[in-house]
Amino acid sequence: MSSTAASAPSLKRKESMVAREGDQLIITPLGAGNEVGRSCVYMTYKNKIVMVIDFHQTMEVNGIRFWCYTAGHVLGAAMFMVDIAGVRVLYTGDYSREEDRHLRAAETPQFSPDVCIIESTYGVQLHQPRAIREKRFTDVIHNVVSQGGRVLIPAFALGRAQELLLILDEYWAGHPELHNVPIYYASPLAKRCMAVYQTYINAMNDRIRTQFEGSNPFDFKHIMPLKSIENFEDDGPSVVMASPGGLQSGLSRQLFDIWCQDKKNACVIPGFVVEGTLAKTIMNEPKDVTLMSGLQAPLNMQVHYISFSAHADFSQTSAFLNELQPPNIILVHGEANEMGRLKQKLMTQFADQNIRVLSPKNCQTVEMHFNAEKTAKAIGRLAEKTPEVGSQVGGLLVRKGFTYQIMAPEDLHVFTQLSTGTVTQRLSIPYKGAFTVLRHRLQQLYEGVETLNEEVPTLKVHGKVLVKQEGMDYVVLQWVSDPITDMVSDSIIAMMMNFNPESPKMKTSDVESTEGKAVDTSKIVQSLLVSLFGDVKELDGKLIVSVDGVVANVDHTSNTVDCENENLRERIKVALRRMEIAIKPVRM
Repeated sequence: MSSTAASAPSLKRKESMVAREGDQLIITPLGAGNEVGRSCVYMTYKNKIVMVIDFHQTMEVNGIRFWCYTAGHVLGAAMFMVDIAGVRVLYTGDYSREEDRHLRAAETPQFSPDVCIIESTYGVQLHQPRAIREKRFTDVIHNVVSQGGRVLIPAFALGRAQELLLILDEYWAGHPELHNVPIYYASPLAKRCMAVYQTYINAMNDRIRTQFEGSNPFDFKHIMPLKSIENFEDDGPSVVMASPGGLQSGLSRQLFDIWCQDKKNACVIPGFVVEGTLAKTIMNEPKDVTLMSGLQAPLNMQVHYISFSAHADFSQTSAFLNELQPPNIILVHGEANEMGRLKQKLMTQFADQNIRVLSPKNCQTVEMHFNAEKTAKAIGRLAEKTPEVGSQVGGLLVRKGFTYQIMAPEDLHVFTQLSTGTVTQRLSIPYKGAFTVLRHRLQQLYEGVETLNEEVPTLKVHGKVLVKQEGMDYVVLQWVSDPITDMVSDSIIAMMMNFNPESPKMKTSDVESTEGKAVDTSKIVQSLLVSLFGDVKELDGKLIVSVDGVVANVDHTSNTVDCENENLRERIKVALRRMEIAIKPVRM
């Protein structure tokens, strides 16, 4: 948990910045078959696997379960819910509860976490209504360029930049008098960022997806990319959105140094800026600023702060916590003063509830203690009679949020939206022998074999599997499916097929095949490897697999793989094992 509430003591680096063995992040694209637009990636870092998950996809690692929700901060931003031994922790990270022109608002989890770690960037501040901010933004820019001035908008390359470009492109389209004024998106990452936004339309809100049915809204009509200041012709009014957002270096700082002394020009700061940056300094409108050359220059340009920050303000944070009602709130990611004011306001808001609000300093550990014992409440038929001390109660354990209930299977549909069902299996097996011989063989294998008085000779094995002689040349097995009974039934079938002269014998999968079958198997294995790895050739009875210049020699008859790359070797071995199971099951 990190915040800017207090600066941690400076630490000296004990090791150089030279990359060391084991620090390497290895990314291996695995593909996704014929599915277009998605791919699987295998990543390792320090010999540990790094996995990519989707929103709402639950993962479990060493007993710890986690999943994520849309955070609404930037494209792909996620809030994580972590479940450790039944204790659920929600970590919001940067989030926003306001739906803007392209992003969805942060989701509300369907249940309350035990702990909510939440950002406090804006403390108790409130954002202006969005319509007012957009009008202020476009009015300032229109007025400046109409008077021959230049507008600098320092913004980070990914996130708010795309939101502001949508606003500008729409405004320019509705004002023909501005069509001769160029708008530039200046960032070394501009092209890559726009490619991401033009690709993941389905991850955005309904407005963007609706517009996309006609044309890509991020294929701007009035905005041009600008790679460097050397490619910029500064010969008239223009609007330039450049990174970084703090004006500490890069294209935005270079343009600021050129334009800051002209009162016709303006700098519009569109979001949260960090203390100590030039962008934060000029918000106080000092008389002079220090240029990158070290010289002092007068600050004559106009400075406007119009926040389009995608961080939650107090109203969003307050409403979000009021919906969740977490018993423990931990504030992070905020300046000390703003965090302190937010803490006091939340304590006042939840004064009549048993909710703790904490604001730890950087590197400060917060300890919380939770009861590891879980209590289940017996309901329905199980609650009709009070059990004696020490007796056992059997039923279905159902978890609702953080409460547990135990009930009879017959009550499941009464107290939940779930229901129970049974699967009755019935299987006919050829058998022309004497039924008494079959009974004798079953009694040798199983302790519980009963003879039932029914219309046809019937045996009950293990109290659950019925064996009936319903015809002269076959018997019928019937049972209600469950893991144990299925296993008993399988063993009965295997026994009958081995001693019954009329039934085919069980054979192991390693029986030698004919030459024709061996050829068929080789072709099948080669075809499956081609679908997985692409370049697969046959040479002298062996298969040669090539992936990105790495070659593996595969002997599919002995399932051996010779390859210097350990990852590729293991992947092929796993594929061969699965193919063998599919191609050579237990033969009848």
